[in-house]
Amino acid sequence: MPRVLVFARTAGYRHDSIPVGTETVRELGAAHGFTVDVTDDLVLFAPDILARYRALVFLSTTGQLFEDAHRRALESYVRGGGGFAGVHAAADAEYDWPFYGELVGARFARHPQIQPATLLVTDHDHPATAHLGRTWVRVDEWYDFASPPSPRVRVLLTVDESSYEGGRMGDPHPLAWCHDIDGGRCFYTALGHTAEAFAEPEFRAHLLGGIRYAARLADA
Repeated sequence: MPRVLVFARTAGYRHDSIPVGTETVRELGAAHGFTVDVTDDLVLFAPDILARYRALVFLSTTGQLFEDAHRRALESYVRGGGGFAGVHAAADAEYDWPFYGELVGARFARHPQIQPATLLVTDHDHPATAHLGRTWVRVDEWYDFASPPSPRVRVLLTVDESSYEGGRMGDPHPLAWCHDIDGGRCFYTALGHTAEAFAEPEFRAHLLGGIRYAARLADA
């Protein structure tokens, strides 16, 4: 059975939603045919261990996480075709490592208060968004990024800044996307701040689609 590794180490702010998030990924794996391991132990970031996994899920990881050997192992894994799915604060880590910025696609900068907003689905031909309508209204912590993601990424969701207070990126304001790095599949969603998010059927399907895409269990 395919294996996925959830990595939830933090060296900065630690989200209260991490425990329910990890349990959600376990539930999704049990229901959809993949085994899930969960760790914050850096010893797993070695080439022979990472090779066991179809994808890595970075669940609200923050701060400086890795030594050089772990960085080399992660980069080699992705460039060798491994999958990566970053969730929410995965964009708030490893600021001094250029490859990690390329991997996630954008760097977290700031956010306003948690509040409702309207998401715009820009791509329905992806397993992370195929279940959604044209718009999606929900409550979350809406990230601004230091700069927009690279034009090379495929944007899946944007947020309508006129639907909430405090957004400072302008139009468009991407919040979920995917891209490839040397054959490694990468997915990122800025959604998932609250524990309550992981009980939402639409968000669970969004997360599942991103993980399955990264793990090559679904195509886009």
